Amino acid sequence: MPQESSFFQNVWDVVRLVPRGRVTSYGAIAKYLGTGMSARMVGWAMNAAHTQHDVPAQRVVNRNGMLSGKMHFGTPTRMQELLEADGVAVKDDQVQDFPKLFWDPATALGF
Repeated sequence: MPQESSFFQNVWDVVRLVPRGRVTSYGAIAKYLGTGMSARMVGWAMNAAHTQHDVPAQRVVNRNGMLSGKMHFGTPTRMQELLEADGVAVKDDQVQDFPKLFWDPATALGF
């Protein structure tokens, strides 16, 4: 299990760098970490991030900007509320202006 814990920590480290008002995707994080086919594992790490109070998990959405992880936020609207508090507009469970707000860790942090 050390590899999984290390992977989760690596995911959380990247998510901590997502700027307020921006979002990224599970797949973009996986690709940045060199495990492009492990977007689902990034999702598991995000689900486990609730024990990490400094990880802004709301800033991670699916590749289309949908709030696919919203069921893990305690209430059905909590993820949207957190994103809106970050300055991100959400309508019908989708980030508005997703391409403009998308933060690519590979570009921002170097690959």
